[in-house]
Parts: sequence; structure tokens; C-alpha cells
Amino acid sequence: MATDQRTPIPHPFADDRVHEECGVFGIYGTTDAAAHTALGLHALQHRGQEAAGIVSYDGRQFHSERHLGLVADAFSSQSVIDRLRGHCAVGHNRYATTGETVLRNVQPLFAEFAFGGLAVAHNGNLTNGLGVRQRLTEQGSIFQSTTDTEAIVHLIATSSHKGVIERLIDALRQVEGAYSFVVLTKDTLIGVRDPLGVRPLVIGRLDGATILTSETCALDIIGAEFVRSVDPGEMVVVDAGGIRSLFPFPPAKKRFCVFELIYFARPDSLVDGVSVYEGRKRIGAELARESHVPADVVIPVPDSGTPAAMGYAEKARVPFELGIIRNHYIGRTFIEPSAHIRHLGVKLKHNPNRWQIAGKRVVLVDDSIVRGTTSKKIVDMVRACGAREVHMRIASPPTTHSCFYGVDTPTRSDLLAANYDIEGMRGFIGADSLAFISIDGLYRAMGYGGGRDRKSPQYCDACFTGDYPIRLRDLENGVEPKQLSLLAENI
Repeated sequence: MATDQRTPIPHPFADDRVHEECGVFGIYGTTDAAAHTALGLHALQHRGQEAAGIVSYDGRQFHSERHLGLVADAFSSQSVIDRLRGHCAVGHNRYATTGETVLRNVQPLFAEFAFGGLAVAHNGNLTNGLGVRQRLTEQGSIFQSTTDTEAIVHLIATSSHKGVIERLIDALRQVEGAYSFVVLTKDTLIGVRDPLGVRPLVIGRLDGATILTSETCALDIIGAEFVRSVDPGEMVVVDAGGIRSLFPFPPAKKRFCVFELIYFARPDSLVDGVSVYEGRKRIGAELARESHVPADVVIPVPDSGTPAAMGYAEKARVPFELGIIRNHYIGRTFIEPSAHIRHLGVKLKHNPNRWQIAGKRVVLVDDSIVRGTTSKKIVDMVRACGAREVHMRIASPPTTHSCFYGVDTPTRSDLLAANYDIEGMRGFIGADSLAFISIDGLYRAMGYGGGRDRKSPQYCDACFTGDYPIRLRDLENGVEPKQLSLLAENI
């Protein structure tokens, strides 16, 4: 995504996690389309908490509402929903990686063309977005945002093709990266995944209406039926005539983001045919097979470590307990922190259940280690409660490389695993032992008995292996495409 030259303001409670960029939802053919969309976005809140937007169409005109903040804050008012009239709508949740949020970058983006209005919502990142943006700017395009999504809007506008579908295909053939797009025109809802299927997109049905969304949990909240996943490289076109599929790209081997299964997707979702909850339990079981140590209790680092910890405890035959309780109600700007208060940031979010910890050999299970600062504080917190031993087990391989496909990760210099070996990492976080699931173990947990196929991997696992399946064009041209999506100023 486009970078900003201002120095980003780090959040005082940066929680040492990687973050998904966004979630998308589109529905066609129902009354109260916007209300359904708002509910779908609420179910996808975990994919982006900084801003949300909905665009609807009522047969005569488009209506748009874009707001900073959570879905419940932006779309709980009936008056807001009433302004979004129409039988079809698209919505978007956004996570801002650095700087302050700004309204101009909140999606869906909307523009008027000669053929009518068009709204687009995007999950992912274009790895040649900066180059495309520069070319379009030199040709006279005027950008209103810093999102790479806007490049698609300009490519559609400048395309020499006639129809909307043809223009969109022409635009997508000029970009590279990982993406799921949901697009709304006056008579069509369109969904498309990148040729490798790195980012998720599913199809649902509700009383004759068709839904396109990031995860099945967004279908469950409105009582919709899951139909299937959109295939990699597939374009799904929904209009008054029904649903049709196009495959405008050359076939490519699927490389779905494995971190969706490890961390991003909600546990109750079915993602690319895999139950996220069951997959995480299998990861935990494989982790126990590979690296168990004598212990009295297995404790998850909430919430994403919980299913893996359950699988670990079951396989290792060690009691599972909630030894750390998460405060779900802490705001991101709870107080203006001094250095001392900032150091206590983890305890604002996590509090030890000391009666399950004192005097015990503890296995802590978490989904990943990024910078390691949170892991260190949690280990210290558990020790302070009287744990005899603290062993850290991680339900993913070491995160050694940055993601450029729509996930907010630090640069390699800030990744703990890129700078230390396992023993060095153990010393940094202060655990008695530290182990990660192996890359082969991760694949076995996902149903590939032989582990990772080195010649033809089944997932995108670049953050663990450095094997980037999509070329990083902007990076190759000397510009690091940091996942920056919002300007560091308000408007």
C-alpha cells in the first residue's frame, strides 16, 4: 500500500500481534441489505477495528456511510441504516496499521463512471500497487486516498474496454498481489479472488439473496447458508439473472494464507474447507507430539491460543486451565500512558488466575511470537504468580519474514525470530523452554501427512519460510511496500 512520509505515531498499547487488514461483505437481492451487511461486518469485526463502511443501491441511486470506529458504534443507529436503502450492499472493516485513521481511506471506495456508480471493498495487498499508482499519476489520475484499492478504481476508469466486467478484468490483469474484492454496481455484485487464493472469500445464500464475504461466521450471524468458497482466480458475478462464474486468469497452484488458519479467522469459521477450530486443535496436538515437557497444567494465552492449548492438553494428557483471563473491554486509548503505565500494558489486557498457576509447572500455548515483548511480559507475569517452571509452546513456526500480502507485520529487523535462534528467543522472553511447531508439523496438522512439499507448497507460508509465491514488484524496485493504509492525520 502507499506509504506516507510522516513519522508514524506508535500506539502506546501496541500488542505485539500481527493484524489482518480487513473483512468484506456483499449481499444482492434482499430487503434491508444494509442491515444484513452491518450484521455481517459485526461478525467480521476481528478482521478490522479501526473503521467500517457500507454502500447500498436502491434501484435509483447509491447511498454511502463510512465511519471511524467499530461497527457497533457506526451502524447501531436505525437512522443510519435507514439512510442505506436498497436491495444490495457492500461493506468493509478496516484495520489501520500505523498513524491515525482518516475518513478518506475508509472503504468501500465509491466512484461515478460513465456506466454508473461503482463501490469496491478490498481485503489484501497489491505488491505492485506503488508502481501502478505512480504510472497512473503520471498519466493524469488524481488520487484521493493512500490505499492501493484506489488504483483499481483508476484502472477501471482508464480501461478501453466497454462493459463493467471487462473493465474490472482488465484492471485486475494489471495488478499483482493477494486480494479478495467485492464490487457493487447498479445491477451487479461481483466477487473475485487472486489467482493463488491467498485471501479468503465465500458464497452464501439467504432466502434467495446471494452473499459474498470473507468468512462463514458472517453468514451464521444472519442465518445464511454456506454454499462454497470462491475458487482461486474465480470471478463470481451476481445479477438479476442469477450467479455465473468466470475464470479470467491463467490457472495457478493454490497458496492460501496458512496464518488465516493459525490466527486470523474466527474459530467458528470454515475457511477453504477447513474448520478453523478443529485445525487449531490439531496444531496443538502436533505441537505436543513434537515438544512436550513434563508439566502440571496447560494454559492458553487468550484468546487465539485457546484451541491449540486444548489440543495440546488433550494429546499430552495434562489438565487444561484458564490461567490467564483477558479483559475484553479495554479500549485502545484507555488512558494517556506514562512510561511506567505503558510497561503495564499487558496487565491491562491479561490478568493471571494465580490459583491455577502457583507452585505448578506451566505450559503456555500461544499462536505466535512476533516482537516477543508481549511473550516476555506474560512469562514474567506467570512467574510472579509463583509458577515453578514456565514453558512456552507456539502454535506456528518462527515468524522470520514480513508479510506483503495484506497482513500487518513488522520489518524483519523487528521480528524476534529473524534475529535470534530458539535459545536466544527463550532467553529473551525468560521461559524455561521454548518450542515452535515445525513447518512440517503445521502441514501435517492441516491434513498433509507428508508435511510441507518443498517443491510445491500447499499454502502461502512466506512469513515462516521466506517463500513468497507472488512477486514483490514494489520491493524489487527499491520501495518497501509497508502495509500502511491510512494517513497520519485526520480530516
